Amino acid sequence: MNDLAVKCKNIWPGLGIASITGMAALFLSEHYNAPAMLFALLLGMAVSFLYQNNTPCACGIDFTASTLLRAGVVLLGLRIALGDLAVLGWQTALMLAGAIFTTITLGVGLAKALGLQKRFGALTGGSVAICGASAALAISTILPKGENHERDTLLTVIGVTAMSTIAMVLYPILAGQLGMSNNEAGIFLGGTIHDVAQVVGAGYSVSEDAGDMATLTKLVRVAMLMPVVLIMMLVIKRFYAASTTDNSTDVPKMPMFLIGFIALMLLNSFVVLPEFVISTGTEVSRFFLVVSITAIGMKSNLGKLAEVGMLPIVMIITETLWIALLILGYLYLI
Repeated sequence: MNDLAVKCKNIWPGLGIASITGMAALFLSEHYNAPAMLFALLLGMAVSFLYQNNTPCACGIDFTASTLLRAGVVLLGLRIALGDLAVLGWQTALMLAGAIFTTITLGVGLAKALGLQKRFGALTGGSVAICGASAALAISTILPKGENHERDTLLTVIGVTAMSTIAMVLYPILAGQLGMSNNEAGIFLGGTIHDVAQVVGAGYSVSEDAGDMATLTKLVRVAMLMPVVLIMMLVIKRFYAASTTDNSTDVPKMPMFLIGFIALMLLNSFVVLPEFVISTGTEVSRFFLVVSITAIGMKSNLGKLAEVGMLPIVMIITETLWIALLILGYLYLI
């Protein structure tokens, strides 16, 4: 009991400062209509001195960047119901699954070609293919923990958030120039833009019908997060567990957050939950993810970020263009 009390006492300073900084990011996001994740990263990096040199906040920041992150991912399950797949149609769902698979494969291939670690390619490809920063955070929890693990996560979140914001502005214009119907525009926007908030903003800027279809398409992509994470875990166990040359590899076991996510998704699929439960869970999930991103920003090292150069950005741009071209090809072939 004393150990638990000491642990809780050590966690509170860092958890408190990360929560306050995260709330500041949410405030700025609402008042300046910009991504909360981006503000959270920037504010967290601005106060990164709070994590350095074993300050009293370090323990709580570590807790926030790991445990609170997993709790936020679990609550994402309340956004999704299996019925969404049926409403969208099997052809479109199959197309989205193919787009996700090929985008992740492209990311791994690009990483290898550019001399970067394949796990970084899986991280960027998965975040672009599924749901942006949320996917990056979920995938990073099961990837082998190397020396640059947190740096790679931070780079990926920055990159996909920036690309998602640009897409939110440009893609509705492109949909209009191509003469897409509301249904086609919704599938295009929901199938290509990375983050849920930007999908909603882009979709409803076209029309209400396009916004509804874009949101539904995006939720189907989010639903594919856990199958992708599970497949990645199986691949990691097969190819990394036998490795004797990578001493930094820490092969993960089945994480509890994966089980929790699936449980909430099934609950939302087969039980009619009150709207306030779903909306509250969604908002709490968003808050947890923003605060955990803030903590990751606090743990970042700007010098290490600068060392990487432009290659990660080139990868994320290429992956973004790839999935956009795939969705456009599908829309014009059906």
